[in-house]
Amino acid sequence: MFRRMTLAVALMALPGFAVAGEMVRYQCKEWKAKHIHDEKKADTISATLKKLGCEMKKDQHDGHIDVKYRCPEWRELKLDSHDEAHKWEKWLKEYGFQTEHKH
Repeated sequence: MFRRMTLAVALMALPGFAVAGEMVRYQCKEWKAKHIHDEKKADTISATLKKLGCEMKKDQHDGHIDVKYRCPEWRELKLDSHDEAHKWEKWLKEYGFQTEHKH
């Protein structure tokens, strides 16, 4: 009994086990494209999509940049707060992703 209690206390002390956080699952099976006229904004969006694990292509022509992306497999984004999860979910939906928000 004491060993079980010690194990439970040890697991609760670890950051990943202390509190169940927010999670947003996302997927974008088909290629999507954003036409962006600001190079810095295109770089920021490209970096974000890469960090999210998306396949990504970037082409510049006719005075704008095309950022093309897809994420055919479901991925998870673990977040610290409910508000943060809703912000990411909104952003992902604006970019054409399917999302699931779990608590």
